[in-house]
Amino acid sequence: MTLQQFLNQHTVDGITKEIFVSDRFKDDLGNVFKFKIKAMTQRDFEETKKKALFSKGSNHETDDDTLNCFIVIENTLEPSFKDSESFKLLNCSSPRQYLNKVLLSGEIAFLAEEIIKLSGFDRSITELSETVKN
Repeated sequence: MTLQQFLNQHTVDGITKEIFVSDRFKDDLGNVFKFKIKAMTQRDFEETKKKALFSKGSNHETDDDTLNCFIVIENTLEPSFKDSESFKLLNCSSPRQYLNKVLLSGEIAFLAEEIIKLSGFDRSITELSETVKN
């Protein structure tokens, strides 16, 4: 098999993963609830990054907390942080408000990190360079 054939058979569309986030997510019998996340495309990442931009003088900067929230909202399949019935139930007016009402800050950061890793951003340039050298 050539690399071209491999790539043609292993597209990046629809890459998902179930992850354990915290001991807090268990039912009455102790069964663990897992979150189902999906990988971001480059375009998804760029669009999500734009949502987290703010102006600081003549410069634009990214608010990391906002970026993490939008990464989680847009790339978590189960549960859905866009579920309007859940908004109503908890008196929330937006996905971000709902997310912050049901998850702790560390849980949001962990989910965002796992989504970023699943999307292929889990290795630094230095690590990639070392791999290529060896």
